[in-house]
Amino acid sequence: MFRTYWGPARPKAYAPMKRAAFRTIVTSSFIMRNPPESAHRHAPTPLVFVSAKDWDQKSTEGMNDLGSMLTEKGFMSLFTDLYVSEINNSCDMLNLYSKELRSNVQYAMAPFAPVFIARSTACLVTQKYISSYPASGLVLISPPASNADLMHEKLPTDLDEFIYEPKFPIAIMDTPERIDKLKAKNRLCKESNHFVDIIPVDKLGGQPLFSAVEKWLDQLGV
Repeated sequence: MFRTYWGPARPKAYAPMKRAAFRTIVTSSFIMRNPPESAHRHAPTPLVFVSAKDWDQKSTEGMNDLGSMLTEKGFMSLFTDLYVSEINNSCDMLNLYSKELRSNVQYAMAPFAPVFIARSTACLVTQKYISSYPASGLVLISPPASNADLMHEKLPTDLDEFIYEPKFPIAIMDTPERIDKLKAKNRLCKESNHFVDIIPVDKLGGQPLFSAVEKWLDQLGV
């Protein structure tokens, strides 16, 4: 299934406008994959893979392969790629991303709150989302150590660190070397919380990443 939303088109004669006059274009696409009949089980909890390739190409790395392997294992998988343009405020941008993700999840009509899987900067979208909407779990693959680290490169303005309290299982996966950096700067890694699992993975792709995510989902019981 593929769906695209288009907002108001940009005028043909485009010129710089005042901030209040900026128009927004939101484009979202998603593909929903059901597990094959040959799968040894069909998990009732869906997986939602979140990327934003036009914002951060790294958010897509290995996600399609990971999703395909997990779908073969019996998970219904929703792949959603989000795009927002002409936003010069980080908070407004994350709000739009979160609302569009919510729209895609609602359209899929899943019977249970999903497990969200995101990588790199797209981890910000899922964290913004779960501060307002339900989830059964959250997998953050190589998330930013802090929002401040993204200033001027991925974020147009300051963005406060997320202050939500984890109330459901969260897995943070990264290379052993980068795990050390996350433990020093990332709030979820610095604070002791029995909902948060910090999982080093030698390679963030292919079989190593798949095995780590599959094992954690098995432990989660979804």
